[in-house]
Amino acid sequence: MEKARERLTAFFDVVKDDGRIGAPHLSLYLALFQLWNQNDFEDPISIHRPEVLALAKISRSTYHRCMNDLNDQGYVKYIASYHPILGSIVYMADLEASPGRRVDHR
Repeated sequence: MEKARERLTAFFDVVKDDGRIGAPHLSLYLALFQLWNQNDFEDPISIHRPEVLALAKISRSTYHRCMNDLNDQGYVKYIASYHPILGSIVYMADLEASPGRRVDHR
């Protein structure tokens, strides 16, 4: 539980100075964080867009824009699935390991 608190605190420490991150990004990240929590903080998590949209309370177009932004800026690694049953894969970046820097999982 302590590790989760540290990871969330590290995220907010980094994004507070990142002008590219807005409220929809925060909402999406928190929805992903909740799904990661439900997965016992094990990477990767498998996600389904309808579930994430409901948690984040954002539109489909906002989801795609913000997910791409979070991926491009190193907050998550997003591997989209175009299969109707298989979920997309998300790795949550360890921002504690490199505070203030882009984290690249590739």
